[in-house]
Amino acid sequence: MMKNTLRNSKLITLLFMFSSLVFNAQEYDIVIKNGHVIDAKNGIDKVSDLAIKDGKIAEISKSISASKAVKIIDAKGLVVAPGLIDIHSHNFHGTEHDAYLSNSFTALPPDGFSFRNGVTTLVDVGGAGWRNFRLFKENVIDQSKTRVLSFLNIIGSGMKGGAVEQNIVDMDPKLTAMVAKQFPEHIVGVKLAHYSGFDWTPTERAAEAGRLADIPVMIDFGGSQPELSLETLFMEKLRPGDIFTHVYAHVAGRIPIVNDAGEVEDFAWAAQKRGIIFDVGHGGGSFLFEQAIPAMKKGFVPNTISTDLHTGSMNGGMKDIVNIMSKFLNMNMPVADVIAATTWNSAKAIKREDLGHLSKGAVADVAILNQRTGDFGFIDTKGKRMKGDKKLECELTIRDGKVVYDLNGLAATPWDK
Repeated sequence: MMKNTLRNSKLITLLFMFSSLVFNAQEYDIVIKNGHVIDAKNGIDKVSDLAIKDGKIAEISKSISASKAVKIIDAKGLVVAPGLIDIHSHNFHGTEHDAYLSNSFTALPPDGFSFRNGVTTLVDVGGAGWRNFRLFKENVIDQSKTRVLSFLNIIGSGMKGGAVEQNIVDMDPKLTAMVAKQFPEHIVGVKLAHYSGFDWTPTERAAEAGRLADIPVMIDFGGSQPELSLETLFMEKLRPGDIFTHVYAHVAGRIPIVNDAGEVEDFAWAAQKRGIIFDVGHGGGSFLFEQAIPAMKKGFVPNTISTDLHTGSMNGGMKDIVNIMSKFLNMNMPVADVIAATTWNSAKAIKREDLGHLSKGAVADVAILNQRTGDFGFIDTKGKRMKGDKKLECELTIRDGKVVYDLNGLAATPWDK
């Protein structure tokens, strides 16, 4: 009896020691092997292995032993990038009628439109103002698996459309900045959009709120007859680091970046050199190939690529962020630059340099993308088509070290094992 007890005790000890050795050998939760890692911040653009532990990036090197990982993901032939950051989206979804993009049916719930496209951070731009930001935080930000950030609308009641957005009296720089300072983890900028009229007051108030809170301003500019000067906007009203969205639009009430001769206006070059951020903001009516293709041929490249996601754009030419990224690939923008424009450039634009890179110790937000070749077509917001032979597709997304989307089961165990 005693001998059996001792034998069992030794067996248990040996099993414990063996399991401890196995556990200790598996230093990482996930190792992504053989992928083409692109990380603009750290200048990485090569095939490497990447390890994740406890929700953080643990290591990037030429080769990491598979025996060190609990889970192996083979990314051979695929691009491994930081989780994508979409800095122009509309996600203050709700049930309020006639509220456009503020607690409304027109805005979209984040989680349905993020991970499947490699996006781990969405930035709602202007859905909420200082009056209703707390509702947005409680109903959307706090309920979403996606990281959701906010540009606070200079209109106190947010982007409710129509007459509400013409109310200069409700454009309060002091109160906007006050709420922004109360929620620095979530509010990353100030938004002005949809004002119609030959008046600099809305721009000046948004810019003042940005200065008071020390955060960037994003301007959706236009709607004035006669047109307000873009050169004045870029060189006098905005600061370096402020953001001009819908860069490749040609809409009534706003001067286009590319003129009738197919040349990029001199003031646009000067503004980008000065530090104004030019953002795509594709949307349902703000991206034309007749603007984008000549600009790209001249070398006028966007700083950031974003969607302007809402119900009016999601099923049109925009579709999703990887579709827009694919458009720029087919306008001869290198894949590393396309990735930078949706990761590190975007993180810097919103002053969230903890995001958008794969540095050791950074949050493990990762997008694995497949660059397909074939015969593809891409549509702008006029319904015009551009042919292309390259297209990006999201294979797998990791948020905080956890697999949250896996198109083809790269991280899954075979059913018969």
